[in-house]
Amino acid sequence: MKYVLAGFILFIATGVVSAQDGDPCINKYNFFKGDYQTKRYAEAKVNLDWLLENCPTLSVNIYKLGNKIGEKTKDAALVQKIYTLRLQYFPTKDAAKAHSDYATYLTKNNLGTDAAIFSILEKAYSINPIKLSVKNMYKYFQGVVDAYKETDPQRVFDTYDDVMESVGEKLEDYTKKRKPLQDRQAAGETLGSKDAKRLRAYTINSKALGQVEGGLDNIISEIATCERLIPLYERDFDKNKTNPQWLKRSVSRMHNKGCQDAPLYESLARAYAEASPSADAYVFLAGILAKNGNASGASEMRNKAFDLETDPFKKAKYKLKFAQIASKSGRKSKARSLAREALSFNPNLGKAYLFIASLYASSANTCGTNEFEKRMVYVAALSKARRAVAVDPSISRMASKHVRSYKSNIPSKKLIFTQGVAPGSTHKISCWIGETVRVPQH
Repeated sequence: MKYVLAGFILFIATGVVSAQDGDPCINKYNFFKGDYQTKRYAEAKVNLDWLLENCPTLSVNIYKLGNKIGEKTKDAALVQKIYTLRLQYFPTKDAAKAHSDYATYLTKNNLGTDAAIFSILEKAYSINPIKLSVKNMYKYFQGVVDAYKETDPQRVFDTYDDVMESVGEKLEDYTKKRKPLQDRQAAGETLGSKDAKRLRAYTINSKALGQVEGGLDNIISEIATCERLIPLYERDFDKNKTNPQWLKRSVSRMHNKGCQDAPLYESLARAYAEASPSADAYVFLAGILAKNGNASGASEMRNKAFDLETDPFKKAKYKLKFAQIASKSGRKSKARSLAREALSFNPNLGKAYLFIASLYASSANTCGTNEFEKRMVYVAALSKARRAVAVDPSISRMASKHVRSYKSNIPSKKLIFTQGVAPGSTHKISCWIGETVRVPQH
């Protein structure tokens, strides 16, 4: 046994020597990676220093792992060195995320001024906005607002549009990734640990992005008033009347802020349709036609916009817009039908469920002959609002407010008892809603 063990040890030793006779950079990297994986960070730092000195272009992973080692060992100087050298030797290798991660590190550890951190986020944003972390997107926009809201509001608006487009892209990506996993769960399949972890990550990130959307809207709402927008766009209209992006953003902002009564709004919408005969442009033009009393022309234009679009997620958003328009004209049943069509294109469009819930809640006083029947309408609304939270984490904060509101209006235990109905029994709501729901069991 001794001879066998001695021979085995000699074999291993010979193998190590043989490996060490190869490329020293590869050997040092392997030792460095092994120390990192076994959490021997002090030993890993020795090989890391050697690699940075002798093989700085070997692999970007030297810097990715090195950054983590610096954070684990709370070596701020090492993190700074890693950040600087990584951008020197790998300037195009996921540089936006590198800047964003470094800004996060400085913020988390109170190691940089607001101005210094904003400068780093500006670099990240200029390279690829979508690579900024969720918190850094918000921080960057707040920095732009603080710096330019008085001197250059157009820059603030442009940045808002850029950031919101990036947020929208991320949300759509997470929605597409979540859907097959959710479908498998709905079919009764138990997800493996990796898929369950992915679904949890997609859900958490979607929720965080939804909060960013709400935060950005709150910031911009204080700045983007009709009083500020109209003179700004009147000033710049002539030089931008053939610029599709400027026109789209301008007419969108005026629409969202309720500035449609200004003559400029119609000029912007028509110029946008001429500069870019697209689905988006036709939707705005349909609004102009409807405002001017041309209902059939508006309907035709909306259908044209919908038919032009090929992306099912965008088709869903258009259908929801059409539903909202129908609701404003008092056609609640038609509005619900359109919202359901939106869900046929994107079953995870939580805003569609939330919209249907609001339609139901607004009909509570007209869809029943007594207090019990009227309050049962809120049960239907509550069901839709809960469904919105379940399918779309990005609107969880908004939807949760509706859930609390509807829940506070469902029939109480006393009212159910007085009505003489059994908790858990079915109840069909009258009028246009026509849905069957369960009596609350509290």
